[in-house]
Amino acid sequence: MAMKWKKWALATSVLAVSAIAQAAPPSAAMLSNACAGCHGTNGGSAGPSMPSLASQSKTAIVDAMKKFKSGERPSTVMGRLAKGYSDAEIEAMGDYFSKQKFHATSQAVDAAKVKKGSDLQEANCSRCHLDDGKDGKDDTPVMASQWLPYLQMQMELYQSGKRKMPEKMAEKVKPLSKEDIDALLHFYASVK
Repeated sequence: MAMKWKKWALATSVLAVSAIAQAAPPSAAMLSNACAGCHGTNGGSAGPSMPSLASQSKTAIVDAMKKFKSGERPSTVMGRLAKGYSDAEIEAMGDYFSKQKFHATSQAVDAAKVKKGSDLQEANCSRCHLDDGKDGKDDTPVMASQWLPYLQMQMELYQSGKRKMPEKMAEKVKPLSKEDIDALLHFYASVK
């Protein structure tokens, strides 16, 4: 009888531990795997309409996700997806992606526009988009090596008023011509 009791106690203990393990919240890496379909493995986008999340600042990712969740930032899919995450899960994903290696893309850009854009970036954007856009100050996103179509779509949203442009950015962008902005975007897309 004592042996049956020990086996029963052991089996019950194993089941209890198993239930607790299954009830553990998903890790940041597990949560972030759901993003891979669009934003690439570990946040390195493979598609021209999706940004790379790898190496973005945690603040930039969390801010973007909360704006998607609230509806403040326009989206087709992200608003619906963001609503499925708690603030703690969003923080965890932001932390995860901020620690991933910078993702450089290979894409066709216009060399003359890249040269002009480099000068414009230095004169207008370098205080917030640091190191040629490879680093973002606080909540400023990494611009370097993002897909050109994605950059163009986001700039169109800003210029149309569908997405609110930060005041510091608006101050610098407003005086730029359409050609200047195009050159600036080609520059950011070219940075490795």
